[in-house]
Amino acid sequence: MPGAIYAEGLVKTFGDVRALDGVDLDVPEGTVLGLLGPNGAGKTTAVRVLTTLLQPDSGKAVVAGVDVLKHPNEVRRSIGLSGQFAAVDEYLTGRENLQMVGRLYQMSAKAAKIRAGELLERFNLAEAADRPAKTYSGGMRRRLDLAAALVVSPPVMFMDEPTTGLDPRNRQALWEVIKELVSGGTTLLLTTQYLEEADHLADDICVIDHGKVIARGTSDELKARTGGERVEVVVHRPDEIAPAREVLTGFGKGEITIEDHTRRLTVPVTGGAKLLAEVIRELDTRGIEIDDIGLRRPTLDDVFISLTGHHAEEAAEGNGEVSDRKGAKARKEAVK
Repeated sequence: MPGAIYAEGLVKTFGDVRALDGVDLDVPEGTVLGLLGPNGAGKTTAVRVLTTLLQPDSGKAVVAGVDVLKHPNEVRRSIGLSGQFAAVDEYLTGRENLQMVGRLYQMSAKAAKIRAGELLERFNLAEAADRPAKTYSGGMRRRLDLAAALVVSPPVMFMDEPTTGLDPRNRQALWEVIKELVSGGTTLLLTTQYLEEADHLADDICVIDHGKVIARGTSDELKARTGGERVEVVVHRPDEIAPAREVLTGFGKGEITIEDHTRRLTVPVTGGAKLLAEVIRELDTRGIEIDDIGLRRPTLDDVFISLTGHHAEEAAEGNGEVSDRKGAKARKEAVK
């Protein structure tokens, strides 16, 4: 039986760009799926289709047991959505923004007021609760937007890169909120570019690139596919790059990545700290001076280099994904 979020063969094109190219997803109830990928991979388009804000060209989608294409209004009553950009009314206070959302969800005025107060405390916005949102910092607006997505306790939640713009303290606080939601039975689809975020939150991860799901598994399973660890070496002089590469070739389990301008060499390895000590001894034996050396876990780029042969692009989403800056309007539509 399909999970709380289910998609089969989703296709969406924008002109000549195929933003979704046969995407399949299945998220069991009460779990978190991390949709991991670079900007432009198709993550936001997938979220928009699943939340009824965009109609696919073909394919099937079911959310909370309801067909997204046949019964979009029913789907909207069962989901919460936080888009990439803060969708708040700048001229309302933080408290008024949350109360407005509550009223749109047909909560009583009293219940909406109580819930707004709870969320303002939870997201460290109580002191600014009665200030207009236009006076908030970017991070504060982001937190207010996330709070608005949680005014009701939806059985299914979508968060599109929710920690963008948050400082480390508030990012950790949001992670705790998400864990509480899921422990209470909420199903969550989370898009992110950060492997660390998926590490903390996702039960399962789908890697998406160019509109296709190219890999799926737990964080540890994906890291294992990229070679569980990396040795990074920064040599002192450019002429030491070549001999350092020879040394790392003898220890590595995959292709060596070289950044000439920083004199940094990176190679996947197995063996942990014991192997790192052996690498250091060999570099010293050959007289190669190093400025830095370390053992680290894979990054998003490591995963993508392994799976696709290219780095995770840093460019803005340019594959036809529609801007999320009209999120305030979308939020109002989603609760009609």
